Amino acid sequence: MLERLGRGAARRHWLVIGIWVVVAVTLGVVATKGDGKTRDVFTIPGTQSQQAFDILAQRFPAANGTTAQVVFQSSNGPLTSSANAAAITAAVTNLSKVDGVLAVTNPTEATFAGNLDGDKTIGYAAVQFNDEVASLPKDTFTSLKSAAEPAQQAGLVVQYGGAVVDYFNQPQSSISKHADQIGILIAMVILLIALGSIVSMAVPISLAVFAVFCSSMMLKIIEAHATIGQVAPVLGTMIALGVGIDYSLFIVSRHRQNLAAGMDVEASVGRSLATSGSAVLFAAITVCMALCGLALVRIPYVTTLGFTAAMYVAITVLAAMTLLPAMLGLLGHHLNSLAIHHRPEPDPSTTLAARWAHEVARRKVLFCIISLAILLALAAPLLKIELGFTSDSSAPTDTTQRQAYDLIEQGFGPGVNGPLLVAVALPQAATAGSPEQAALTSLTAAITATPGVQSATGPIPNSDSTAAIIEVIPTTAPTDPGTAVLVRTLRNDTVPQATANGAISARDVAVGGSTAATVDLTDLIQARLFPFIAGVIIGAFLLLMMVFRSLFVPFKAAVMNLLSIAAAYGFVVAVFQWGWGRELIGLQETVPIVAFVPVMMFAILFGLSMDYEVFLLSRIREDYLRTGDSHTSVVNGLASTARVITSAALIMISVFLSFVTNPSPTVKMIGLGMAVAVFVDATIVRMMLVPATMELAGKWNWWIPAWLDKILPRISVDAPDPDDPPATRTHATPAPDPDREPASV
Repeated sequence: MLERLGRGAARRHWLVIGIWVVVAVTLGVVATKGDGKTRDVFTIPGTQSQQAFDILAQRFPAANGTTAQVVFQSSNGPLTSSANAAAITAAVTNLSKVDGVLAVTNPTEATFAGNLDGDKTIGYAAVQFNDEVASLPKDTFTSLKSAAEPAQQAGLVVQYGGAVVDYFNQPQSSISKHADQIGILIAMVILLIALGSIVSMAVPISLAVFAVFCSSMMLKIIEAHATIGQVAPVLGTMIALGVGIDYSLFIVSRHRQNLAAGMDVEASVGRSLATSGSAVLFAAITVCMALCGLALVRIPYVTTLGFTAAMYVAITVLAAMTLLPAMLGLLGHHLNSLAIHHRPEPDPSTTLAARWAHEVARRKVLFCIISLAILLALAAPLLKIELGFTSDSSAPTDTTQRQAYDLIEQGFGPGVNGPLLVAVALPQAATAGSPEQAALTSLTAAITATPGVQSATGPIPNSDSTAAIIEVIPTTAPTDPGTAVLVRTLRNDTVPQATANGAISARDVAVGGSTAATVDLTDLIQARLFPFIAGVIIGAFLLLMMVFRSLFVPFKAAVMNLLSIAAAYGFVVAVFQWGWGRELIGLQETVPIVAFVPVMMFAILFGLSMDYEVFLLSRIREDYLRTGDSHTSVVNGLASTARVITSAALIMISVFLSFVTNPSPTVKMIGLGMAVAVFVDATIVRMMLVPATMELAGKWNWWIPAWLDKILPRISVDAPDPDDPPATRTHATPAPDPDREPASV
């Protein structure tokens, strides 16, 4: 089927290219007419933080909008002095007139004296908006700064924090704005060296950029109808650039080999799609399966990230299966034009890779020990991993949200930057002297007395007194483990004990707020991480077993992929959590490992590592089916794929590393982790551990019980050439005799 598809696309290249151009233009036009925006909405079904959010949405709709803080600092006397108070009052008046603002507190008024520190030199105005941040006008942050100008003109330091500022003032560096261009530029250099031709280099680059454009426009359209996280476009672009160039490189390299062997263009394109293209398609299916497996985590935000990344991969592989053959058919024998060197394709058996493969085969036990030792050493820090979320405390020090965070911590303590919100849904109105009012007072007193609580404000009733909220200020910062302990203490001990004999049931009380939501999200991911990993591994194991008709090959692939991913996790922990070399990547503070990053990395990396696994093993199996010699097939497979796998890995690494320039610690974490994982996978695993273990296993590599072979569906990625001599292989046999030749099929 793929051969017919490749031949047809090469023959009718203008038609295929025209269809893709029409699709791209249509997507672009529709996307520009929409008003979609990315936004981070962490709904966590079944948790107390979600219950608290729902109570606020139903009974405190005005208080359920987003917030901002405008922080004032004086160096010329207290903020309550007549001049400073007048300037702050003028700023607060202006802030109240900003579009979407519901209410603003004035720290210089006695009612809001809690918004002033002990020396009265630091204070903040809490700005309450009437809608979620993504629905506010695009100039909201600019309007906040303009409104606060009277305070600045009076000589006060003014900084801005909160969700509104984080959304509209995302830190950007001049380099990070061009991360994708940097990755593409490095990829172009690598491709020029590997392929030796400007035209050959341009084909994978063009296809990857085109696929990213189509995917990004599709995501823009989806954003208008669904909630998409802010990291989704960056993540999708990062993955699509990497796999787009890699997939194209695999197919183009095979096509060039076929042309060098004397095939005509159409036949070569068809054969390339039937062999390397088949491996590419299977690898892409594995990537998409792993990404869609994020639904097993059952957190909408994470699931959406997985689906959108899978969409980028799906569009990219669709372009590789149709547009790429059309481009190759259009170029014909001009594919190698504008050559920078005329080095002929080397005989794989004489290359450095072949000599390396022979060396690995000769010292297979030693290479197994060395590679395992390296992987385990890299993975060791994983044992000390701490999941959590970043806050404004990890933002670059020159950003206003970081400076606002530091001022609030300096004046009021770290907990003010991450208050908890206890929401209470009352069975009936809490009137003066009622049992409900007494129960609320008792609950507030119990919360205030809980260790780890700095203060508790409330209860604050809604308009009809059928609900109330209590604002709790922890003594620890939002990302401090002590805050998570406090959240669990309030939920498991304080609230149940305080409501045991009162008019309020513990079921009607929910400890929420953004800080509690991150605690819930972290706990859920930790609880569901291993089932998710198991689900993805089992799915990949079954797919590989169907393809390679083997038990050992999929088992080995699963174990080695786990080792390479664990090594990447360990490296990320050492850099981000322990701070080893963090200055080299522009990280100013150590941060916890963002809770959803490990699951995202696992889904992406498990799928991407299958690219190299399938590409290498399909060549080994193709040679084994032809010769029946396990040793020779491993050596030949490694020798014939080493250069293209190395080039593909270098491209993927360069693309991922280019995103480390992004100021966001989360993006840095994903980019660095995936770059390290690809490096480890393409070097230690593919070039050492895979050939060494396959040499040790010998003909056991391809053994599968006869009964299992009969019931498994057949998927082929090796597609032997019909002109090849009849293949021989061990197929559906009992435990093989290493000295016996495989039976003919």
